[in-house]
Amino acid sequence: MNRGKLLTVIFLVTAVPTAAVIAAVRSEPIQPIEPAKVANPALVELGKKLYFDPRLSKSGFISCNSCHNLSMGGTDNIKTSIGHNWQEGPINAPTVLNSSMNLAQFWDGRAADLKEQAGGPIANPGEMAFSHVLAVDVIQSIPGYTEEFKKAFGNETVDIDKMTLAIAAFEETLVTPNSRFDLWLKGDDKALTKVELEGYTLFRDSGCVACHNGPAAGGNSFQKMGLIEPYKSTSPSEGRSAVTGKDADRFNFKVPTLRNVELTYPYFHDGAANTLGEAVDIMGRLQLGRKFSDEENAKIVSFLKTLTGDQPSFLLPILPPSADNTPRPTPFEK
Repeated sequence: MNRGKLLTVIFLVTAVPTAAVIAAVRSEPIQPIEPAKVANPALVELGKKLYFDPRLSKSGFISCNSCHNLSMGGTDNIKTSIGHNWQEGPINAPTVLNSSMNLAQFWDGRAADLKEQAGGPIANPGEMAFSHVLAVDVIQSIPGYTEEFKKAFGNETVDIDKMTLAIAAFEETLVTPNSRFDLWLKGDDKALTKVELEGYTLFRDSGCVACHNGPAAGGNSFQKMGLIEPYKSTSPSEGRSAVTGKDADRFNFKVPTLRNVELTYPYFHDGAANTLGEAVDIMGRLQLGRKFSDEENAKIVSFLKTLTGDQPSFLLPILPPSADNTPRPTPFEK
């Protein structure tokens, strides 16, 4: 065999497995999550520090991680979050994991993206209760931070735009690939058990995927809570209508991602469902007009647990110390 023919044979043989791998990705309403790609490591590192820094709050006690705890599925696992001066918030904290895939941020979609969202809690009197001006003053006074801003942006100037951009850049890395369901989507027939696969089939064929689709299994539309039966809640939140001013948008909420849903209890915008089984039952009745049997419910729950992916893993950031002139926290009022 001459060299030209040999190279042709080698090319054909090595090309087949690649095509087979591509063809192995299953065509389903939910797609696999891909690992994050970091374009500016210095910006992400700065955002990580700011995310964990409680000095962005009036009390010096609350950080982004307080309500979106990365050790707890990117949420706080309580019905509604606790803010400044132990105020109980009006709504359940959605997970920060895979939040970059959302069409908008917050349950009512009032923030267009993660950068805009990052600035909200800092200045919210019921959350971190600070102001953007004071937050900038604190960070600007810390030499270790000005050095980090220079690495990320090329200069030491601190402003709220740069701060929120950095936090968003870090949050964009908080994706959770390689769930067992993703492995199944990519062609691994052994990744799911028979019961889990039956649960997914039920989930898909019952119509749950009409709202819970795409890589995040949700987060890409607003839907009315209580399509078939009205949803009864004591929460004051009215959903999307608070943003649009349209009565037709009352009780329309952003569809939550189901990724890592086993970790992000309690469920719904008001945190009213404590367990996955309870959430599946309520959603089946109110959104689909279907009462799942106990066996069907258990199968769907078993499928939902396969959506837990690799959790963010990194060294806990060591925050730069305050300087002598750094504004000090204001204690909680008694």
